[in-house]
Amino acid sequence: MTDERLPSSRWKEWNAAAYHALSEPQFAWGLRVLERTRVAGNECVLDAGCGSGRLSRELASQITTGFVLGCDLSENMAHAAAKTLGSMARCAVACANLMALPFSGAFDLIFSTATFHWIRDHDRLFLELRAALRSGGRLEAQCGGGPNLATIHARADTLKQEEPFRRHFEHWQAPWLFASPAETEGRLRRAGFASARCWLEQTPTPFADAAHFRAFVESVVMRPYILPLPDDLQGRFLDSIVGQAAKDDPPFTLDYWRLNISATTI
Repeated sequence: MTDERLPSSRWKEWNAAAYHALSEPQFAWGLRVLERTRVAGNECVLDAGCGSGRLSRELASQITTGFVLGCDLSENMAHAAAKTLGSMARCAVACANLMALPFSGAFDLIFSTATFHWIRDHDRLFLELRAALRSGGRLEAQCGGGPNLATIHARADTLKQEEPFRRHFEHWQAPWLFASPAETEGRLRRAGFASARCWLEQTPTPFADAAHFRAFVESVVMRPYILPLPDDLQGRFLDSIVGQAAKDDPPFTLDYWRLNISATTI
C-alpha cells in the first residue's frame, strides 16, 4: 500500500494486538484452508503473511520433522507472531516482503490466508512464490476475491468524496486487488505453476452489535480509509460507516468473499 503523503511505515504497520484479538473471522477461514492442506509432517513450510501467528501455531503443531517459517511485512505482526509461537520447536518468524522473497527453491509448501489481496501486483507475487518453492511444491492459500466487501467499500468511496474528508483523499488509491478465479489461475500458470485451481466462496460475516462491528472495521476493513485522515475526522468517518451498517438487513454484516487457491509446481 502506498500514498505519497504518508510514510510507508504507516501503511505497512498494523496494530498487531488489536488484529490478534479481532481476527476471529480470518482465523476461522484459515482453519478451513488448513484442513484441506494435508501435510505429512516433514515439509518445509512458508506461512506467507502470518499476521499475529495464530494459524502459524496451528500449522506448526502438525509439522513434526519439518520446519515452519512465518513471515510478514509488518514488524509489529512479526513480533506478535514470534510471541504467539513462543518456544514451539521447528518454527521461526521473519519480517519479509512477499514481493522480494530472499528464498529460492526452499519450501515444499506455501500456506497463506487473508494476505494476497493486500498486494496489487499478483503477477509479481506469484513469480516470487513459485521461485521460493521446490519442484513438487504446493501453494494453498485464500484471500479476498471477486465482489469482496463491495457494499462497505462503495459506502466509503462515496463518503471520501464528501466534505470534510475529500481533500485528504486526493492521492488515495485502493490498496487491494480482489481478483477472479479465472484471472488468478491464468496468473499462476504464467508464473510457472503446472496446475492451478481457484474458486470463490461467499462468507457473509455478522457482528453482534455496533461496538463489535466498529472495532473490527476500524482495525481491518476501513484501515486504509482512516489512515489518511487526521484524528478528529477518523471518528466521524467511522460513525457514518457504522450508522449505515446499522440499517442493513441483517445489520452489521460484512459481505466477504474468499478466493481459494490451490496450485502445484508439477
